[in-house]
Amino acid sequence: MSLLGATTASSEPIADSNALHSGPCTKKLAGRNVTLEINPKPVRHMNDLSFRVTVDPSTALPSALLLDLSMPGMPMGKNQVKLAKKSPETWEGRGVIVRCMSGRRLWKATVLSSDLGNPAFTFDVRD
Repeated sequence: MSLLGATTASSEPIADSNALHSGPCTKKLAGRNVTLEINPKPVRHMNDLSFRVTVDPSTALPSALLLDLSMPGMPMGKNQVKLAKKSPETWEGRGVIVRCMSGRRLWKATVLSSDLGNPAFTFDVRD
């Protein structure tokens, strides 16, 4: 398994951030702690969701970030949430995780920022 938890030895994607169903999940990249929180909980598809990203330290980051929502191994079309800066270290936005007709539930939320190392959180959505 890779350190980021995106694949196993058989190349099957796995959920490394299912803690998102009960609270925030934090990754350390590029010398910063990047925390993702999704509400309401548990995270379900086809619901209006609130996304919050907290970065510490947050120096030299833009006033807006993009959160890319994708399904590993399954082209689902572009689904990005614009995150607006709400405080010196917090960005927030709203979006929807769509339901995959195949029944697959594994999703990846990637904070698109080269300054942060594009941290990705992989998790299963609930029905």
